[in-house]
Amino acid sequence: MSETEVVPLLEPREGIPPVVETPEALRDAVERLAAGAGPVAVDAERASGYRYGQRAYLVQLRRRGSGTFLIDPVPCSDLSALDAALAGTEMVLHAASQDLPCLAELGLVPRRLFDTELAGRLLGYPRVGLGTMVETVLGFTLEKGHSAADWSSRPLPADWLRYAALDVELLVELRDALELELDRAGKLEWALEEFAAILSTPPKEPRQDPWRRTSGIHRLRSRRSLAVVRELWTARDRIARDRDLSPGRVLPDAAIVEAALELPRTPDDLAALSTFRGRNTRRHAPAWFRAVQRGRTLPDASLPEHSVPGDGPPPAHRWAERDPAAAERLSTLRAVVAALADEHTLPTENVLQPDTVRRLAWDPPEDATPDAVGVVLTALGARSWQVELTATPLAKALSRLAAKRDA
Repeated sequence: MSETEVVPLLEPREGIPPVVETPEALRDAVERLAAGAGPVAVDAERASGYRYGQRAYLVQLRRRGSGTFLIDPVPCSDLSALDAALAGTEMVLHAASQDLPCLAELGLVPRRLFDTELAGRLLGYPRVGLGTMVETVLGFTLEKGHSAADWSSRPLPADWLRYAALDVELLVELRDALELELDRAGKLEWALEEFAAILSTPPKEPRQDPWRRTSGIHRLRSRRSLAVVRELWTARDRIARDRDLSPGRVLPDAAIVEAALELPRTPDDLAALSTFRGRNTRRHAPAWFRAVQRGRTLPDASLPEHSVPGDGPPPAHRWAERDPAAAERLSTLRAVVAALADEHTLPTENVLQPDTVRRLAWDPPEDATPDAVGVVLTALGARSWQVELTATPLAKALSRLAAKRDA
């Protein structure tokens, strides 16, 4: 579609709907959505960067014959009646894995799913953001600018509500167009498997030692400094949870790392650090100093290790020295996956997850037949379409390497 054919989408077709924020309005919304036809477009707005956690602060739904609904999940925190009314209905989301957890907290759990972002990836679109997809596929431009807003604010401004309504305005139309493209490309069954896999994936287990993801922690060399990071991170998390604030607004990662590098000995030393001069940071200065002191005075036996052993292979950059044969396998298998991605116009990570390729390369089956490789891939979470696409070429590559090594 040429640039001149792109049409700005400035207003929802029925105008900005009133926010659903009472039990009576919610019952009416449930009845009207249940009476509609076809899939239901669903989106959620969070307050990432402002509030603790990833709860939803607005839920948008649209269905043919029903219209658009904007539900405030603060007063309407139980959407189980809506869930029951739409139990057999396909829900259309863009980047579903981002919104499904916060929707589940409200009791809204899709049984059937169409993910327009994932569909775009499988079709080889180079950019799969919602606005880009709507423009590329349907020829409309969506309003931008409020995705990173503080959606916990009340009342929500009219222009934010307009933006939220427009996010679901054309989602079903986008779904229908992408389904046709997937069918023509012979990828519809692939997509349906992927959508089912998203729904069947259990919630992520809490991350072990989440403090190790502090930005800039790679600069630290001593276990004592890591202990300070752990103590500050834990203190920050407790305060952020209690105040319902994003942890980064309570204490930036940069401050945690600077304190761990400098190991200040007095409250004045801590206050003199450049990253501890912000108003929010100073507000909890005694708590930060107590955390630093705990890290500084821990016995050596209680200090964290530099790294925690994982359940998978070591980092790939160490393979060449530790196991050259495995490093060669990894390079070869990555090349096979990249070639398949090019052939089928897919991102390599959608052909096979990089971790799956690493694990196969590190510990391949002794007899690398297609069936044996397929068993390994399936055990690692690959879908049947991925196994069908990759098992034979990967097995051939592994067999060639084994034969070369034995020659």
